[in-house]
Amino acid sequence: MKNTIKYQKHMNQDDRVVIEKGLDQSKSLKSIALELGKDPTTISKEIKKHRSFQEHNKFNDKPFRCMNYTSCTRKNLCEPHPVSCKKQCRNCPHCHVKCPDYIPFDYNCPLTDKAPYVCNGCPKKSGCRLNKYYYRATRAHREYKTILVESRAGINISEDELKALDDIVSPLVKQGQSLYTIITNHPEITQCEKTLYNYVGSGALSVGNLDLPKKVKYKVRQVHDTEIDDTGIFENRTYKDFQSYILEYPDTSIVEMDTVVGCSGSHKVLLTLHFDCCSLMLACLLDSKESKYVEKRFDKIEKNLSTFIFAKTFLLIITDRGGEFKHPDKLECGIDNYIRTSIYYCDPMCSWQKPHCEKNHEYIRKICPKGTSFDNLTQFDVNLIMSHINSTPRESLGGLTPLKLAKMMLPDELLKMFNQREIKPDEVILTSKLLEDKISHRKNK
Repeated sequence: MKNTIKYQKHMNQDDRVVIEKGLDQSKSLKSIALELGKDPTTISKEIKKHRSFQEHNKFNDKPFRCMNYTSCTRKNLCEPHPVSCKKQCRNCPHCHVKCPDYIPFDYNCPLTDKAPYVCNGCPKKSGCRLNKYYYRATRAHREYKTILVESRAGINISEDELKALDDIVSPLVKQGQSLYTIITNHPEITQCEKTLYNYVGSGALSVGNLDLPKKVKYKVRQVHDTEIDDTGIFENRTYKDFQSYILEYPDTSIVEMDTVVGCSGSHKVLLTLHFDCCSLMLACLLDSKESKYVEKRFDKIEKNLSTFIFAKTFLLIITDRGGEFKHPDKLECGIDNYIRTSIYYCDPMCSWQKPHCEKNHEYIRKICPKGTSFDNLTQFDVNLIMSHINSTPRESLGGLTPLKLAKMMLPDELLKMFNQREIKPDEVILTSKLLEDKISHRKNK
């Protein structure tokens, strides 16, 4: 059965990963195109547009290298000279000034001028002293998103067309007509109502927001600092995409991710990771609720576990749309640029789409009630909190504790990293008394 070519479909990061792996394996552009259901020309344009340049290694290289260096036998270019110089001119740092045959050395590799246009699969790249080009999926997708946003910014209309539109819209708005009424009565206007509102708001027309009485009555929706501005990152990462993936791969291990904040003025936050397979929850203490700290924590976990164990353990992560998770590319791609996980986002205001994580936060709030500051805690304290929580039997697990089940389902390296140990049933403490003495002691100190 022939693959159907997907015309006019933008490539996503998964497609670009396929291209990168294909280039690393020295596959032809045609075979990569067949795998993605694209035209080979599309793959060719994608590679040439988003390949990254790497300058040649200049170590121990001559500053004015000549193309004729190996065959040149010239001497005494510096004459007249009192003593004849026995040194060949090609070894002189000034020969390029006087030599008529000097041609600057071309560091461009001719192989990069034709398919596949990059050095990903070249067997000689390690010892090559020429300029190189590489195709990296993460970088290419980031460039694509930037170009996409920039191409859709501004006003996509000529000055003459804008003036003609202004001549129609502005007088009628000043007469009290709504933009919807104007568009309905003037079918020659090709822009939609939303576009006209954007034109008015940006000052492109003679009228402004104050000339639209109904608009100024509405309050601007409050946008929290933690919300994600770039909605383009949700492409192929929505909850609907998550459901489709789980429907196709029902045995996939799911990790729910979220953050727990302290009281007002508290800087440190908890990054929680809930493993649905065994109801185990781990928590990482972050210095601040910023995306860079989440990314550093992911890198640290991968470094301690190895990329293979990380990818196997955190195969799929679902989280909310908080600003601390606004760089999914950096979370998905590991230290060596390998894909280590897949991030999906819940719909806005739908925390119930990751219910296990939200429910488990109740245990944390029993020990650290709302209004508690996390600034006095250490990662050791957080590990102790989670050990007590994970040593609590659950009815949903048939009376087992999450930690007991996790020892059978999760790698030992993960549990050792977070110092998870079983607490005896009668010694489990789920109140603020668990760390009360330690925190007060640390404060007094």
